[in-house]
Amino acid sequence: MTSPSSSAADGAARLHAPFRPVRGRRMSRLLGVVAVVLFAALAAFVVQQTVWDRLGFLVTGLLVMAFCEMQARVVAVPDERGLYVRNLVRRRRLEWAEVVGVSFGGGRPWVQLDLADGDTLAVMGVQRADGQRGVAEADRLATLVALHTR
Repeated sequence: MTSPSSSAADGAARLHAPFRPVRGRRMSRLLGVVAVVLFAALAAFVVQQTVWDRLGFLVTGLLVMAFCEMQARVVAVPDERGLYVRNLVRRRRLEWAEVVGVSFGGGRPWVQLDLADGDTLAVMGVQRADGQRGVAEADRLATLVALHTR
């Protein structure tokens, strides 16, 4: 039997769990592997290539895979002080007071944070491609913002 304080701690831990996409991560990693295999096959089987041509194919495949891995590693990590957002290229640490709203409408592919300075920030860790899970994660993020900005 769990005590009320341990169940409250479990609830807080679930509420503050990192936001990561599911489908986007899987597809990015799959496409990265496919790119490496495809470019390696081109390097191996296309005739009349120099060593530099073959090396170029391999490097291109690895670069595509690296880009796909960057996409797969998007995340938003909440804690008691704020939210760390790692998108495709940009990383940013926000205090909860900086976030004034969370929006996920208008056909946006990911959650958008409205910031106190009038700017917006995409949170690619919550994606529409995840369907109902994405909507639930957007609601969880909005709950966190409301909880920490009272």
